[in-house]
Amino acid sequence: MSTIRDMLYRWRRRWFGSYTIADPRPLAEAAPYTFFLPSENELLALRPGDLVKLIFQSTPVSRAYAAERMWVRVTRMEGERLWGELDNEPLDMPQLRAGRAVALRRGDVIDLRWGDNHPVRPPSAPARRHYGARCLVDACVLEDRAAVHYLYRELPLPPIGADEPDSGWRIRGDYRGLEDEAIGARPVECVSLGSVLNVDDSWVHLIDAPTGSAFVRNWDTDMFEPQSAEAD
Repeated sequence: MSTIRDMLYRWRRRWFGSYTIADPRPLAEAAPYTFFLPSENELLALRPGDLVKLIFQSTPVSRAYAAERMWVRVTRMEGERLWGELDNEPLDMPQLRAGRAVALRRGDVIDLRWGDNHPVRPPSAPARRHYGARCLVDACVLEDRAAVHYLYRELPLPPIGADEPDSGWRIRGDYRGLEDEAIGARPVECVSLGSVLNVDDSWVHLIDAPTGSAFVRNWDTDMFEPQSAEAD
């Protein structure tokens, strides 16, 4: 029965479904350390034959994915408006197929690749630092947006598979008023440094401090002061 329901669901989406292209700029503003967009010069330099990546959202909502990021080959443009053909086969958007005509705006582009016949390519945007190395952080920083209270850097853990390397940073969220037992019982997550910086980047100037460094926030001055790493 579930297979029949799934077949009917996909059939309705294929013939009656639609899609929208998400505006990526609010996403970039909310995650400045992990979500980078092409520069304005690069967007203005787009020409037919170039590839642009967009965020497609299914209507009705897909059961499998909140959105799919797919490439479109530009075929025509008028000012801020562009048209192209889908260059991917969607994973769970039966209302779309490779080759489907797509209309977009320059501001919708999250990534681009120059075509072979692109006349003059603009200089690349200044390289932006990527904060992909992992760290251990109190879950309350990510989930409740608790401010960083204390952080220290120890020897990194050995790499596992193809994961980003461990930075050695260990980060605790605001624990004022909590007993040691409650602080130690907090759940901890292993995420990229950029994910923490998206929430609280007040300590970014310390990120290259050497192993053995430790800092605690002075809540009166809102500044981080050096402290012994053993004082956690």
